[in-house]
Amino acid sequence: MTTDYPAVIPSPIIVPPLRPKLAKPSRVAIIKVSGFSIRASIYRRISMAFLIGIDIGTTGAKTLLIDAEGRVAGSAAVEYPMYTPRPLWAEQEPEDWWQATIGSIRQVLRSTGVEKSDLAGIGLTGQMHGMVLLDAQGHVLRPCIMWNDQRTANECRWIMERVGRERFLELTMNPALPGFTAPKIIWTRDHEPEVYAQVAKVLLPKDYVRYRMTGEYATEVSDASGTVLLDVGERRWSEEVLAELNIPLEWMPPCVESPEITGRVTAEVAEATGLPVGLPVVGGGGDQAASGVGTGIVEPGLVSVTMGTSGVVFAYTDAPSRDPEGRLHTFCHAVPGKWHVMGVTLAAGGSLRWLRDTLGAAEMDVAALTGVDPYEIMTAEAALAPAGSEGLIYLPYLSGERTPYPDPNARGAFFGLTVRHNKRHMMRAVLEGVAYSLRDSIELFRDLNVPISQVRATGGGARSRVWRQILADVFGTELVTVNVTDSSAYGAALLAGVGARVYANVPEACAQTVKIVDTVQPVPENRRAYDAYYPVYRSLYPALKPAFDAVAEVE
Repeated sequence: MTTDYPAVIPSPIIVPPLRPKLAKPSRVAIIKVSGFSIRASIYRRISMAFLIGIDIGTTGAKTLLIDAEGRVAGSAAVEYPMYTPRPLWAEQEPEDWWQATIGSIRQVLRSTGVEKSDLAGIGLTGQMHGMVLLDAQGHVLRPCIMWNDQRTANECRWIMERVGRERFLELTMNPALPGFTAPKIIWTRDHEPEVYAQVAKVLLPKDYVRYRMTGEYATEVSDASGTVLLDVGERRWSEEVLAELNIPLEWMPPCVESPEITGRVTAEVAEATGLPVGLPVVGGGGDQAASGVGTGIVEPGLVSVTMGTSGVVFAYTDAPSRDPEGRLHTFCHAVPGKWHVMGVTLAAGGSLRWLRDTLGAAEMDVAALTGVDPYEIMTAEAALAPAGSEGLIYLPYLSGERTPYPDPNARGAFFGLTVRHNKRHMMRAVLEGVAYSLRDSIELFRDLNVPISQVRATGGGARSRVWRQILADVFGTELVTVNVTDSSAYGAALLAGVGARVYANVPEACAQTVKIVDTVQPVPENRRAYDAYYPVYRSLYPALKPAFDAVAEVE
């Protein structure tokens, strides 16, 4: 489904420095509306600055409103579907993102009562690597192929051979992987030539929302890194890679640093959302770079573990640091002039959701009767099994894998089942298997001499004290949580604050707003158990890879 969206670009509006005195929320309201999840603080009316972060996630769009001291004034989320036309394919309709964005913005503004004049800026973030193709009139040509789509294994091999593996890694600092954007463009060329012939622009998911919001084509360096079309060291599109792949440079939008203003809200969008005309929209960041800002990962030694549908281990670096085998991602950070390294487990929270949907019927029934989140019930049951699950080990490769095994053929598995094991063991093994997979990335950081002084946990999975304890025990490190839950949207809002000159720079923004609220220390006995089982876990993928490949051939 495509629609003509005219670009209406207002005259520039100068945003002065904002250092206003802020009001404390007078009360907090929890509002339930069909299709929305909203939390709002009702503010007394005095002069203040508010910042908006919008996250175009895998399951829905979220709008977050914060004040300049980092207090959350309100949030709203609107869900949309994901389509799987074939096994291991994943697509979404960009129009769904836009309608969800409009809905979430309207709900936040209505529920908080914030004045238009108090809004200072918008930051965008969202799922990375998705491919949105537009024609010369700005029409969407096909559904977005998403980050977790695995159809492009052949195209990845072709890209690496075409450019040359070493040269490609030198320029982009990452291998071509099925989730990334460039292989999707090549797949479209080879499988949908009638679509490819009409392409005029290639956008990432959040950047499509930017286009609809401002009429401007733009992206920023952190999200662009995940296309594997960016020269990551130089922080600009790689003309060499684009030329080798015969992808026109003009298809790629202008690429800026994350806090830079890229456009302003149009009159048409202002009428649809309630935003003021001309409100500045900054570059923002890919979801992981924005989450890094939202959790304060803006200086050496700090590492974050984000437990969403996927699991991401993320570390700040002052200079680009590349794993010679390409097992980690090296991307530009949303902090100007800085970089980060990142490892990804494709099915982290996704593994727990799979377990809930397949074996958690009883827990879901109890949750419906008690009002308790079914995941809380499941993790409480998992806590009753011993560390190591008495030898039961789970491989979380439900969607293939990314780090350290970039393998779309990898499959999930339980290893070591005996008659002694029950559902509690299986639930704990899932939590532990994801933690082992994330430890793989931690170990690669250590191999690259990336300093690790503190690990900060965020995302839905990090709400579980049980899972946080398992992560601390498996990593052998202190694990903390901060006063930020929706870290990607929060980080995008902070980037908007830098662009609007509410903060001098990104580290200052984090120092003013991000605070530690909880600390978990490793339990020595549990750590010993996991140190014993982790080598067994590491041995399973190499042993099973021939079987994974054989199953893929049969499919």
